[in-house]
Amino acid sequence: VQLQASGGGSVQAGGSLKLSCLASGMIWSTFTSSRLGWYRQAPGKQRELVAELTRGGSTNYQESVKGRFTISKNNSKKTVYLQMNSLEPEDTAVYYCNIETGSQDYWGQGTQVTVSS
Repeated sequence: VQLQASGGGSVQAGGSLKLSCLASGMIWSTFTSSRLGWYRQAPGKQRELVAELTRGGSTNYQESVKGRFTISKNNSKKTVYLQMNSLEPEDTAVYYCNIETGSQDYWGQGTQVTVSS
C-alpha cells in the first residue's frame, strides 16, 4: 500500500487548494472502514492533526481551520481530499495524509503548501 498525495502548491492569502491522497494498493473494503486524516508540519513545529474522517463517518477539524477546510473521500477512487479555502500564511506547511486501518498506519509522502501574504 502506498499513499500518493498531490495538489500542493503556492497561493496567495485568500486562495484555495485541494489536496488529494490516493490509497494505491489498498483493498476497497479496508479503505471504506478506515480512519482518514490530514496532518501538517510547519518548519520548526511538530506535526499536527488538521482534519479527520472517522470510521463512523464524522469529521473533526483543528480549531484554526474550521469553516475553511473540508475533508472528504471518494470510496470508489479510494481517495481522500482536503479542500482548503481562505488560505492564510499560517497554513504554510507540508501536508501529510494518513490512513489508520486498525492494524496498520499508513502515511503519504507529504505535499508542500505555501501561502504568501
